[in-house]
Amino acid sequence: MRKPVIAGNWKMHMTCAEARKYMADLVPLLNKSVEDRHIVLAPAFTALSTLAEVVKGSPIELSSQNVHWEDQGAFTAEVSPKMLLEHQVKYAIVGHSEPRKYFSESDEQINLRARSAQAHDLIPIVCVGESNDQRERGEAERVIRRQVEQGLEDILPEKVVVAYEPIWAIGTGKTCDSFEANRICGLIRKWVDYPDLIVQYGGSVKPGNIDEIMSMTDIDGVLVGGASLDPESFARIINYQVI
Repeated sequence: MRKPVIAGNWKMHMTCAEARKYMADLVPLLNKSVEDRHIVLAPAFTALSTLAEVVKGSPIELSSQNVHWEDQGAFTAEVSPKMLLEHQVKYAIVGHSEPRKYFSESDEQINLRARSAQAHDLIPIVCVGESNDQRERGEAERVIRRQVEQGLEDILPEKVVVAYEPIWAIGTGKTCDSFEANRICGLIRKWVDYPDLIVQYGGSVKPGNIDEIMSMTDIDGVLVGGASLDPESFARIINYQVI
């Protein structure tokens, strides 16, 4: 049975002090029923150590926002799997559209990051998704399939999460129609050929649409950006009820 993964990606937000305050506000808002789902937070690297202490005894697990494919070396501004494990990190986001766009990350590099994560018992959250231009040209499925096939090469499907994040829906307020998102998530699972593959949806996920999104048969969780920065908002997303 596929266990949903509800993940919040804080991006470049939250100091350590702010992270502590956030957690103090969030945890009391969580329902007991959340035991049937994974809850993940991906803070900035500077807050990982702080949150590693704060989340003890809570249902919340930690993710990094990226990971390098080497254990150490001359890789300025990167972070290694061994460094993350020291802070009780369990997941690592790779291939997010922002590093793809701003730092020209290739599918080959993303695959190296994902393989490195798995080799160190981290679970990679591999992000895939098309731009608005690609969707309008009818290229969405081709683009996503390429990202999936190249990004997940030599990856164990039972130890990975795939996040479908249409680029045009990230931080824009636009949300992919739930049935279309469900269709794409189902295609991703079919292409990987592993029925228990966990596939999330990400892109302007909000308290107002989470119940509908999570009622879809092929969506196994969400990767949340802006709405995860407010504890009340993220608690409502975590506490979703399937309609």
